[in-house]
Amino acid sequence: MESKRLHTAIIIWTNFCRFLLAAVFIFSGFIKSNDPFGTVYKLQDYLEAWGLISFFPEMALFLCAMFLGVFEFALGIYLLFGIRRRLTPFLVLLTMLVLTPLTLWLAITNPIDDCGCFGDAIILTNWETFWKNVILLLAAVSVFKWSKYIFKLVTDKVDWLVALYSIIFIIFYGLFCIKSLPVFDILPYHIGADIRKGMEIPDGEKPAVYDTRFIYAKDGVEKEFTIDNISEDSAWIFVDSKTVVKEKGYEPPIHDFYISSQLDGEDLTDEVLDGEKYTFLLVSPSLAKADDSGMDLINEVYDYTLEHGYRFLCVTASSGEDIAAWQESTGAEYPFALMDEITLKTMIRSNPGLMLLKNGVVINKWSVMNFPDEYQLTAPLEELDLGILNEKTGLHRVLEVIGWFVCPLLCLVFCDLAWLHYRGWRDRRNKNYTKVKNE
Repeated sequence: MESKRLHTAIIIWTNFCRFLLAAVFIFSGFIKSNDPFGTVYKLQDYLEAWGLISFFPEMALFLCAMFLGVFEFALGIYLLFGIRRRLTPFLVLLTMLVLTPLTLWLAITNPIDDCGCFGDAIILTNWETFWKNVILLLAAVSVFKWSKYIFKLVTDKVDWLVALYSIIFIIFYGLFCIKSLPVFDILPYHIGADIRKGMEIPDGEKPAVYDTRFIYAKDGVEKEFTIDNISEDSAWIFVDSKTVVKEKGYEPPIHDFYISSQLDGEDLTDEVLDGEKYTFLLVSPSLAKADDSGMDLINEVYDYTLEHGYRFLCVTASSGEDIAAWQESTGAEYPFALMDEITLKTMIRSNPGLMLLKNGVVINKWSVMNFPDEYQLTAPLEELDLGILNEKTGLHRVLEVIGWFVCPLLCLVFCDLAWLHYRGWRDRRNKNYTKVKNE
C-alpha cells in the first residue's frame, strides 16, 4: 500500500514539476520572441560585462536571440504536451545546469542589473533569479529522473505535428515582431502611454537624483558637459551622453526623457510634450547602424508634416559626424535632436523607428519595415485612423495570440486525423476487396 502511494506521489510530483517548467520555458521563450531587440540588448550587456562585445556582430546576436526564444518555447511546449519524453527532460536539465551557475555568478559579481530571463515583463534581482533557478533545477532533476511517468496530452499520431507547428509558429511570431514591433509592448512608451504622467512621482515618494552628462569633442579632446552648461561653441561635436543615478529614490517608469537641439543644445522637451499639434519622432539610437531602406518613406512623411503643419524631429544619440553622414546618404532635411541612447532603445524596438505623439501621448508607432506611405497619408491626421489612438487591451492581445496559435494547430490536427482516418478506411477497403476477389 505504501509503495503504491509512493508511486502515485512520484507521478503527481513529476507532472507538477513538468507543468511548472513548461510554463516558465513557454513564457520565457515567448517573451524573448516577442521582443528580439530587447533580447539583443541584454546579450550585449552580457558581452560587455565579459569584454567580448567586439567579437560578436549584431546580426549574430539577432540570430542568437531568435534561437533562444525558439529553443525555450519549443522545450516548454514539448514538456506541456509530453512530446519527446526522453530528449526534452535531458535538454531542460542541461539548460538549468548551465543557467544556475551563471546566475550565481551574476548574483555575486552583479555586472548587470538583471539577467533578462523574462525580458522587461518581469524584472528580478540577480539573487531572486538565482533562487528561482535553484527551484527550477530541482524540478528539472525530478522530471529527468522520472521522465517515464510523464503522461502525454496528445496521441502519437499527432505529436510530431504539434512539435513542428510550435517551432514554425514561434519563428514566424518573432519575425512578425521584428517587422511590426512587439505585439505586447510592456515598455513605458507603449501606444497610449502619457509620457508626462510616466514622469510623475507619487506624493510622499522621494525622487531619485540623476545626472546626465553630454560628451563633446573638440580638436581631439573630449569633455563632459551638464545640461546647464552645454557649450554654445559649434566647434564642439557631440560624441555621446550618459545618465547615472546620483541618489536612489522612487524611480518613475519614465525618468530620462530629455530632448536637446542638435544645433544649439536648446531644451526641446516641453515643446514636444506640451504641444497640441502632432509630433513625429524618428527614433534612432545610432544612425551609423540604422537601416536606411525606408528613408524614401521617411522623407515623404517629413514632406507630409510640412504640408499639414506638424512637427518632425529625428532624435538620436549619434555624433555630429554620423548625423552629417546620414544627411548626405539619405538626403534628410529634417531637424535633429539629441537624447540618451538607452531611452531611445526603450522608446521603440527599431532602428530607426517612427513614433507619433500628441499632447505627450503616444498615438502610434512604426518600425522601419512598415513606415506609413503616401497611400495612407491621404488627409490630415485628425481624419485618419493612424492618427487616432486605438490601444488594444492586454486581454485582447492575449486572445489574439492564443487564436493565432491554437486555431491553425487545431485545423492541422483535424486534417491530419482526417487523413489518417481516410487512409485507414482505404486500406481496409482494399483489404476487403482483395479478400473477396481471392474467394
